Amino acid sequence: MNELDVVGVRVEMPSNQPIVLLREVGGDRYLPIWIGPGEATAIAFAQQGMAPARPLTHDLFKDVLEALGQELTEVRITDLREGVFYAELVFASGVEVSARPSDAIALALRTGTPIYGSDTVLDDAGIAIPDEQEDEVEKFREFLDQISPEDFGTSNQ
Repeated sequence: MNELDVVGVRVEMPSNQPIVLLREVGGDRYLPIWIGPGEATAIAFAQQGMAPARPLTHDLFKDVLEALGQELTEVRITDLREGVFYAELVFASGVEVSARPSDAIALALRTGTPIYGSDTVLDDAGIAIPDEQEDEVEKFREFLDQISPEDFGTSNQ
């Protein structure tokens, strides 16, 4: 397993499909995962430290974990089958729960939990970006600094 950082979310054109971009810590691979608009909003909120007027599902899940005294110790992106990514939530008790990567990432950002990607997933779907292409990634980061969750066209009900 390789630790991953969340670079951010953006809308891919022309499909208008949101993606979350993860970066391998200590490596040069990036992992793009296509996600839904609700999850994109949840991830963007968490990255920007925004608190909605009413808790989103991921905020609720975090609050429930805290109320039950459960600690999420890591999130693992474990597999990629037929274009679908799979993830697991790993708890301090040893319990592992299957999850969509987008939900797992949104929860990890709220709880400060590290995210890991399996070697197989990174080998199959990771994109190596050498240092000389880092300026493109910097442009992406600048884009992320200017985007807001409202840009994803979802409501916060």
